[in-house]
Amino acid sequence: MTVPVALTIAGSDSSGGAGVQADLKTFAALGVYGASVITALTAQNTTGVSGIHQVPAEFVTAQIDAVFSDLTVGAVKIGMVAQLASIDAIAAGLKRWSPKYVVLDPVMVATSGDRLLAAEAIEALRRKLVPCASIITPNLPEAAALLDEPVAESEAAVEHQGKRLLAMGCRAVLIKGGHGQGDESIDYLFDANGTLALAAPRIATRNTHGTGCSLSSAIAAGLSKGESLETAVRNAKTWISAAISAADRFSVGHGHGPVHHFHKFY
Repeated sequence: MTVPVALTIAGSDSSGGAGVQADLKTFAALGVYGASVITALTAQNTTGVSGIHQVPAEFVTAQIDAVFSDLTVGAVKIGMVAQLASIDAIAAGLKRWSPKYVVLDPVMVATSGDRLLAAEAIEALRRKLVPCASIITPNLPEAAALLDEPVAESEAAVEHQGKRLLAMGCRAVLIKGGHGQGDESIDYLFDANGTLALAAPRIATRNTHGTGCSLSSAIAAGLSKGESLETAVRNAKTWISAAISAADRFSVGHGHGPVHHFHKFY
């Protein structure tokens, strides 16, 4: 049996709700074999991040080469890149191995508000990783940070930012609406075909830890299975909405608990 393979390049979350742990859970929940390249270790729980230990860039390179030299990777998800040197290592690895699909989640700040990316690394993210991406998946604050603009507060402002991000060289942009207001959470997909609004009911829960990581991983999972980009995004949106809806079924931690990755199974 040939199984689709997806690779996550991201930071580790010691509490298991976000980062590499969330990515691997997402891949497993969606029937995809997950491999990982760890860029940083975080001392983290549902209430916040208390420490970050950077993985040396040369070891990030070693992990990338070990995976690609042996596994047939269908899609790559990039999350927390942590530092400038890691961005260079990842960009070089993508050039060396040329994966078909790259999903870039420009993780800068944790759900708890803790900063996860050094300010000087943001420009390198723009120049070196965004142009490699099949799709980037910023939330509203991340889109604003990438563009040095205020957070978009209207549909017109979101559209303006989406088109500006698309002009940075990626093939598609998904601006997530989870930080917005209103009864619906609307994500906007921008690509060469235009703009597509994807709405879902806004779910009242504090258990949203790892939502962005999990959504981008779900997109990568779909792409690794051969879905079109639009189909992968639609299916990922449906899946993450259900995972958020089921998040209150169990109680994990005392802060922003995780979504329920395996809601279909228990």
